[in-house]
Amino acid sequence: MKEQSEKDIDFSLMQAIQKGDMVAFNAMVNRYKDRLMNVIGRMLSSHEEAEDIVQETFVRVYQHRQSFNFQHCFSTWIYTIGLNLARNELRKRRRFKFFEISELQGSEKEFAVDPKLPSRVPELLSEAVEQLPGKYREAFLLRDIEEMPYEEVAKVLDVPLGTVKSRVNRARLMLREKLKPRMEEQNALSKSTLLAVSSLL
Repeated sequence: MKEQSEKDIDFSLMQAIQKGDMVAFNAMVNRYKDRLMNVIGRMLSSHEEAEDIVQETFVRVYQHRQSFNFQHCFSTWIYTIGLNLARNELRKRRRFKFFEISELQGSEKEFAVDPKLPSRVPELLSEAVEQLPGKYREAFLLRDIEEMPYEEVAKVLDVPLGTVKSRVNRARLMLREKLKPRMEEQNALSKSTLLAVSSLL
């Protein structure tokens, strides 16, 4: 028996949800709540506000369940709803700014964290991501954290594919610039700690 794809599972659940099946709705909530919290929590830098936005996202999904178009991915639809609500929250705070930056040229380089680096790297990376301008943070979170295909990120953000790639590349470069001095500092601290310990032996 052929295993169902993620898209097939979403479609099966949505067909049941459109008929008012609350068991299917709860199953969909369990499928997406953590993923949405991961993105929206990093966008808003507030766990409580992110929880409210995620909850409202699922309310909107249920309210507008009959308008879902099965020609599109459910994940694209729900992320679009969630990100729009998060943007509205950011606008209310007057913290959401738009920056016009020219598109980057050249080949794409993946942003990766070396597992050998100091243990504070995840924390430093999280802080640096929160400091990214909104449109670059969104693109980076969807592509590199949620690992969405570029094409789906473009649909969620409603921008051309080339713009998505440009924003992701720009976000990676900005993160490298932010993290490099911090990483050098961490490496220096680690080395000095090792020297201090070895001198006592």
